[in-house]
Amino acid sequence: MVGALRDAMSRTARVTYPLEIVGAGRTDAGVHAFGQVIHVDLPDPVYEGDRGSDAERLVRSLNHQLAGRIVITRATPVSDDFHARFSATWRSYRYLVVESPHPALTLTSLSAWTVPGPLDLDAMNAAADVILGNHDFRSFCRRPAGAPGGEPLRRTVLAAAWRRLDDEWGITIDQSPVLRFDIRANAFCHQMVRSLTSAMVAVGRGKLDVREVVDRLENPDRTGLPSPAPAGGLSLIGVGYPELAGGASGFVS
Repeated sequence: MVGALRDAMSRTARVTYPLEIVGAGRTDAGVHAFGQVIHVDLPDPVYEGDRGSDAERLVRSLNHQLAGRIVITRATPVSDDFHARFSATWRSYRYLVVESPHPALTLTSLSAWTVPGPLDLDAMNAAADVILGNHDFRSFCRRPAGAPGGEPLRRTVLAAAWRRLDDEWGITIDQSPVLRFDIRANAFCHQMVRSLTSAMVAVGRGKLDVREVVDRLENPDRTGLPSPAPAGGLSLIGVGYPELAGGASGFVS
C-alpha cells in the first residue's frame, strides 16, 4: 500500500526522485489502520495557479488515483521539525472480538477474532485496569531482533477498556455479541496490543487469572502466556499530536 501511495504522490507532484513516506507507526501484516498519519516532503508549491489550496487539491488527486485502496482524509502543511512518528503524543488501537459458540459462522475473519463464549466482561475490564499507567511490558511484547534481552520495554497506557456491543449491522451470521477493546498509550512495542488482548480473552474465559497479569507486569516473562491474538481484529484508530501540528487523527473519544 505504501508503494501505491508513493507512486500516486510522485505522479501528482511530478517528481522523479523516490519520495520517503514516514508513518506514525508500523503495523503487522493484516492489521488495519483508520487513523494513520504520514509525513512526506513535497515541492512547494505542488500546483501552479490559484484553483484552491495545494492541500485540498492533493487530497482530491490522491483519492482519485488510489480509488478506495487508501483514503486520504486530510493534508496539512507542517513545520520542518514535525515528524509523524516522533512528534506523536499518543496512539489508539481498537480490537474486535466476536463472542460466538460457532466460530465458523461469521463474516468477520478479516476484521475480528471469533472466540467461543460466554466471556466474563467484568474480569476482562479488571485486567484492563491493571495495565493502566507506566509498566514494563516485556511479557506482552516481541523484542526487536538484536535488542538486549534484559532491557525494559516501558510504556504508559493512558486508557484501556472493553465494551460488549450488539451486532446491529449483522456482521455475524447468528448476530453474536461483539466485544470491543480500546487502548491508548504514549507508544506501543511490537505485538503489545495483540498479546494483551489474548491474555485478557483468556481471563474472560477463566483460563488465566487477573493476578497472573499483575505478576507478569512486575516480573516480565512471556513463558506460558497465550499467543498473540490474530492480526485481523486489530486497527490503528487514532494518533495524537499537539494542536500546532494538526491535532489528533482518526477516532478521538
